[in-house]
Amino acid sequence: MNVLVFGASGATGREVVRRALDRGHAVRAFVRDPGKFGIRHASLALAVGDATEYASVERGVRDVDAVACALGSGNSLGSHPALTDGVRNIIRAMEHAGVPRFVYLSMLGVAGSGRQLGLVDRYIVLPLLLRNVMNDHAREEALIKRSALDWVIVRPPRLTNGPYTGRYRSGEGVREKSLLASISRADVADFMVKQLTDDRHVHETPAVLG
Repeated sequence: MNVLVFGASGATGREVVRRALDRGHAVRAFVRDPGKFGIRHASLALAVGDATEYASVERGVRDVDAVACALGSGNSLGSHPALTDGVRNIIRAMEHAGVPRFVYLSMLGVAGSGRQLGLVDRYIVLPLLLRNVMNDHAREEALIKRSALDWVIVRPPRLTNGPYTGRYRSGEGVREKSLLASISRADVADFMVKQLTDDRHVHETPAVLG
């Protein structure tokens, strides 16, 4: 499968690229600065551009079978409307090119999903620290849900740089057992890559918990 990854130069996006390559996919990494990307592989190509510029997004989605999106700002405190513009461009370009599968990295807490988290996350972390980024994701999820795409919205808790374990739970009904939840980016990336070819969560918002 030919896979395009947005946010490929970010911490989670890099893990998505690595897991997709490990699973035998041909990967196109969408990056703004190829000199800072650093990953090399025979099945990896780069698409240089900015997600807020529709023309570069349109070029990026040509001749791919699926898209994974791990766009992020690197700042969890502020709101970033440009990310919403980027997601809007991705949806438009995918629909125009006839690319069906869109796997989007959101967060647990959006649209009432905070009830799947423990008390500290639910009543302190989300409302006090992550309110703005949660609202950004809510706007982006709304755009995706109104699209004609075969979308899967993946909702993890706090992401860490821990190793890949393959030991995680997923689904719309799973709940966190600890007060403060976290999961490695590598495990979330593994789940995201599986959704590129698995139909069980199409038009769903599964959580991923350790």
